[in-house]
Amino acid sequence: MENIKLNIEKTLEFISKDKLAAYAPKVKACMETLEKGTGLGNDFLGWLHLPSSITQEHLADLKATAQVLRENCDVVIVAGIGGSYLGARAVIEAMSNSFLWLQEKKAGQPTIIFAGHNIGEDYLYELTSFLKDKKFGVINISKSGTTTETALAFRLLKKQCEEQRGKEMARKVIVAVTDAKKGAARVTADKEGYKSFIIPDNVGGRFSVLTPVGLLPIAVAGIDIDQLVAGACKMEEVCANPNMEENPAALYAATRNELYQNGKKIEILVNFQPKLHYFMEWWKQLYGESEGKDHKGIYPSSVDFSTDLHSMGQWIQEGERTIFETVVSVETPNHELHVPSDEENLDGLNFLAGKRVDEVNKMAELGTQLAHVDGGVPNMRVSVPVLNEYYLGQLIYFFEKACGISGYLLEINPFNQPGVEAYKKNMFALLNKPGYEEASKAIRERLKK
Repeated sequence: MENIKLNIEKTLEFISKDKLAAYAPKVKACMETLEKGTGLGNDFLGWLHLPSSITQEHLADLKATAQVLRENCDVVIVAGIGGSYLGARAVIEAMSNSFLWLQEKKAGQPTIIFAGHNIGEDYLYELTSFLKDKKFGVINISKSGTTTETALAFRLLKKQCEEQRGKEMARKVIVAVTDAKKGAARVTADKEGYKSFIIPDNVGGRFSVLTPVGLLPIAVAGIDIDQLVAGACKMEEVCANPNMEENPAALYAATRNELYQNGKKIEILVNFQPKLHYFMEWWKQLYGESEGKDHKGIYPSSVDFSTDLHSMGQWIQEGERTIFETVVSVETPNHELHVPSDEENLDGLNFLAGKRVDEVNKMAELGTQLAHVDGGVPNMRVSVPVLNEYYLGQLIYFFEKACGISGYLLEINPFNQPGVEAYKKNMFALLNKPGYEEASKAIRERLKK
């Protein structure tokens, strides 16, 4: 079976081959630091060999719990924020029929809805209103149980589920994914008797898609988690190669860092497959939260082409030359559709008649790449044989491993996120949370000025 592949050829007119080759010993040292656990953030390296450590018994437990939800719910709400929902949503959106939500649902195929990732009152009102006549369940994903966005949503959903379905059924269709021993979500799960799964202490949220955080919602959606894990296992093996030229994660990390040293401060992740939109969102958190520290880091952005060629395309083609692109390209679609002929040909598209739609899409991709390179934008390409669970697992691990290497090349801790706490402290002070009295007083004085 093929693997995903990385092509960096269209970056080499912008960076020196010799300087890129010089990264080999640095990359090897970063990989050794990861393996030995001697670097910054070494208490959060559980993701490194996670795929190969997942047992069949664990997968069976996840699938059995997913089946309980599938059999007893028309709708399942996944409550979580950041890494507690983005990975699951990335895979579910990529593997689902884009219009399935418009169709009549089959038995055992619940609609998956995400909540707890914002504090939008209208969003939560509309969600709870939608659920009023639905048999719904909840997967509450929170290590602490006190993250404001998720805790607020879960408080509303728990109350509604119990009122609509009764305490006994609520106990059956509410599942907790949380800390093994401590935290509000753990206390609630133990008190109420919810089925629960553990978020490993040594796996940070943005690296957690292959833990129950991602695997349980993905299984509820009817997606093959065995194949997802198998793909990640294969890429774990491939990305262990100490030879930078034969290790796509190592080569990607080195290339993007050399581009960064040459003034390319923004990386744009590109797809020509709309199903990958939320995969891009997952990637943005992975790299933004991992690398944006000590006033360093490549800014991660994303676009959906060809849609965004009609909005962001002008800026990418002729704007400030501080960007490079990484294109995730799906080689073979899962379905086949041909352009029909039209007798009047008013739209002038008969020259495409008989061609597959994907051929048109691939020429848009190639034409865009050539235009952007000519316009001064270095391009990398990650080719994916087909969009399925196996290759999504490969993509996930490829980007995770590259992120760890890249962070150490930047000489930062890629596994913490101290900056995330800043807004929370201000918000709690403004809301007069107990324990924040002094901060509340100080911030209100500041606002008077």
